[in-house]
Amino acid sequence: MIPNLAIIEDLKSREIAEIKYVGSKKGPEKKLIEKAGIDFEGITCGKLRRYFSFENFADFFRVPVGIFQAYKILKGYQPVVIFSKGGYVSFPVVVVAWKLKIPVILHESDVVPGLANKLCMKFAKKICISFEETKLYLNKSSLKKTVFTGNPVRKSIFSGNREAGLKFTGLNQHRPVILVMGGSQGADQINKLVRSNLDELLKKFQIVHVVGRGNLDIGIHKTGYKQYEYLDENLKDVYAICDLMISRGGANSLAEMALLKKKAVVIPLSTETSRGDQIENSRVFVRKLGWSMLSGNVSKQDFIDAVFLAFNNPTKITGNEIPNGTDEIVQLILNKGE
Repeated sequence: MIPNLAIIEDLKSREIAEIKYVGSKKGPEKKLIEKAGIDFEGITCGKLRRYFSFENFADFFRVPVGIFQAYKILKGYQPVVIFSKGGYVSFPVVVVAWKLKIPVILHESDVVPGLANKLCMKFAKKICISFEETKLYLNKSSLKKTVFTGNPVRKSIFSGNREAGLKFTGLNQHRPVILVMGGSQGADQINKLVRSNLDELLKKFQIVHVVGRGNLDIGIHKTGYKQYEYLDENLKDVYAICDLMISRGGANSLAEMALLKKKAVVIPLSTETSRGDQIENSRVFVRKLGWSMLSGNVSKQDFIDAVFLAFNNPTKITGNEIPNGTDEIVQLILNKGE
């Protein structure tokens, strides 16, 4: 979702393209897209699962419904190019675009492509990837139309103001700040690790903790600890004051941290709760940038040790290791994949 906003932000700034966003009728993206001033169209989606579930039977019928709805939208709107970010909502749109001979620019954020993108790749004119390592997972026909761009990251996050960030949080300018983020829904494991180690962490650091919707702990009142359900407009200013970040291993979060040249502790989702994409993403960044990474059942001591190790180690980031894919992807969109 956030990489889509990076592309939208760039296209809007050029004032040369009209944009329509097609997403899930039940997805959370509608409010964000409409807030960005973009027309949103919702379609019915059938999730593509690799495992047995009774939902697969219902979703078998949702896919053709989504294809029909996508056909009505694309036939009426008549776009000159489609940008697809993956996910099961993209499949009906990409198939219809291919049928209508509308060029598709597809982007894969993760090291290992997701199932929906794997299915869509055969219909795409160009495949953009965030990791060079992704090429190991592509067949010959996909490789021929693949270009390494990096992940699209919003340029607005680089305009943060340190003074504004300190004013917003009320934190002390003379003490280091840790920013903890677990994604839009929060991360229960990370929230528990931070809260159970607060006293130890606050001896050295101040903490801005983005806990996710509904995850505030109103019983915690400690100097130097600020918690928010989510951050929107203020995020760029909070980025400007933080010295270290603790985050999941989503490709977009990793790319933002790298491009902002932050030290980091990465705690990716385990294979018990995901397909393992965050682990693969994190390994690449940790190897290139010298970040700390924790996985599995993390003990309190392992967590504290990783935080202090990451903070005390000099960063390897020069700014050239991870590209921001926004410009190159937008250019491919404007050129219809040529």
